[in-house]
Amino acid sequence: MLARLERVEALGREAAPVSALLAELRLLVSEAEAWVRADRPGADAEDAVARCAAALEGRLISTST
Repeated sequence: MLARLERVEALGREAAPVSALLAELRLLVSEAEAWVRADRPGADAEDAVARCAAALEGRLISTST
């Protein structure tokens, strides 16, 4: 997942097409979902993955800092 995050950051710096960035973000969410299923790290990780998926789908209403 860290390599995927670095790729997303690189695409952002390169002003890559939105479609390329979205494709990488979708893959990142998919990898995060697989990680949660495999490692069962707890509710916090599951919530984080759900928030990422919701944000990617444009359903995120608010964020907390």
